[in-house]
Amino acid sequence: MLAKSDLRPVRRRRGPAVGPGARLTLLSAASIAFALGLWFALAASGLLPKMLLPSPWDVAQALVKNIGVPFAGATLQQHLLASLGRFSAGFALAVAVGVPVGLMMGWFAPFRHAFAPFFETFRFIAPLAWVPFAALWFGTGIGGPILIVFSGAFAACVINTYRGARMTDERLIEACRTLGAGNWRLIVDVLLPSALPSIMAGIRVAAALGWQSLIGAELIVASSGVGYLIVQGQGSVETPIVMAGMATIGFVGLLIDLGLRQIDARIGRGWRAGA
Repeated sequence: MLAKSDLRPVRRRRGPAVGPGARLTLLSAASIAFALGLWFALAASGLLPKMLLPSPWDVAQALVKNIGVPFAGATLQQHLLASLGRFSAGFALAVAVGVPVGLMMGWFAPFRHAFAPFFETFRFIAPLAWVPFAALWFGTGIGGPILIVFSGAFAACVINTYRGARMTDERLIEACRTLGAGNWRLIVDVLLPSALPSIMAGIRVAAALGWQSLIGAELIVASSGVGYLIVQGQGSVETPIVMAGMATIGFVGLLIDLGLRQIDARIGRGWRAGA
């Protein structure tokens, strides 16, 4: 006879639980698969001419072909390197100028009131409005796209840095003043670390705006670059090339943002650890 204590319910082993992060990843993958499937279906249906809506396969073939065979005077990677070079220069200039200007506006009231009228006017001018001047001043050289990237990215750097500086704890500032810290030490040791999260948020926004501005500029005033590739594809009625260029723009923009997000996360961890 078996004792009651021996009659225990048998528990079935369950597989590993799917966490929330995995579910969200699956949802993202499913949405991408659905979008591609819908694109394939629309392209195969014949509702739109192939010239207007090539299939994903045609776009992928055009992209791979352009890696080895030049189009509009260069291969895809050469066009991409030209775009990245212009973007890097204009974006770095916007950060190098915009962050100090934002800190100065947040710290020195006279500077803020003197500079604000010019800045508030400048930030409402669309980056592409500078294209005629870029063409006149620099032609199709690198200077024009750098100017347009700068004009697109500069305002976001200034605004977010200014907001971060203004949110600095006044008690911390007063404590440092009591210890004899001057303006320079306060900016470097208090204002800048306190504003870092806001600065990084601004840099991410600035990167997106700068990248978009660059591609728009290359459609008009450039002799190379992904934007130039797209407009040449449009002129040659090579829609797969146009869409391959668009896919490249989106993918590279995503990589830029992911890289900045990783930097932001590391800075955030260090900022919280030092708080």
